[in-house]
Amino acid sequence: MKNKKIKVFGALLLVAAVAVTIRCTSVPITGRKQLLLMPESSMMAMSFNQYDEFLKESKVSADKKNTDMIKRVGTRISKAVEEYMSQHGLASHLEGYSWEFNLVDDPQINAWCMPGGKVVFYTGILPYCQDENGIAVVMGHEIAHAVARHGNERMSQQMVTQFGAELGNAMMSEKSAEAQAIFSTLYGVGSQLLVALPYSRNHETEADKMGLIFMAMAGYNPETAVEFWQRMAASGGQKPPQFLSTHPSDQTRVSDLQKFMPEALKYYRK
Repeated sequence: MKNKKIKVFGALLLVAAVAVTIRCTSVPITGRKQLLLMPESSMMAMSFNQYDEFLKESKVSADKKNTDMIKRVGTRISKAVEEYMSQHGLASHLEGYSWEFNLVDDPQINAWCMPGGKVVFYTGILPYCQDENGIAVVMGHEIAHAVARHGNERMSQQMVTQFGAELGNAMMSEKSAEAQAIFSTLYGVGSQLLVALPYSRNHETEADKMGLIFMAMAGYNPETAVEFWQRMAASGGQKPPQFLSTHPSDQTRVSDLQKFMPEALKYYRK
């Protein structure tokens, strides 16, 4: 009993320490409240180091035409975002960001952005983009992840989940081995299906909405996003059910984009 009390007390001390560091912020554009446990400066420092290592280990594309297009679209959208943030008194939100846009020679149909604005496109996604507007759809989405600080939020969520596991294990420490194993299994599956995956899908939907607006701010037609995601949906390959996926289903995604479109078009200037 004494050991159990010590473990629970230690866990509660950890809760108190975490509570002191929690920062409540709002995501630009959507206004959604979020909890961030990591200093953003630390997130960016890790991101910049990892990005540099990734580029050293990867084959950066020698295709000048497409590389220039990636950099041009990225610069155009990031500048539009910076201008918007400055006009709305949110310039400090982007403090420390160091935008960088690279094309990597890889057949994966993918692109990603790390905290602080470090973006990578794989050549495999270019046929689905088709043109500069298609690039802007993906670029706006990836830049949105960085602006919304989704990386920090995901890491924070993982920290909270890990804490929950530690607290639960402490509470179960004097139970039978079978009971402890059942708790661990249920907690692991539950936290994945009820927390981690929905969290990720919500981030993707938020990035879709913000990405539409960001590309519109930069003068790209957001209506082309629907066609892009329809092409992606037709790319083939077996996909898991939505509740088991980190991303919304193709049908949900296209439907949400159509709902977001009227708001995005308000920002569109040809």
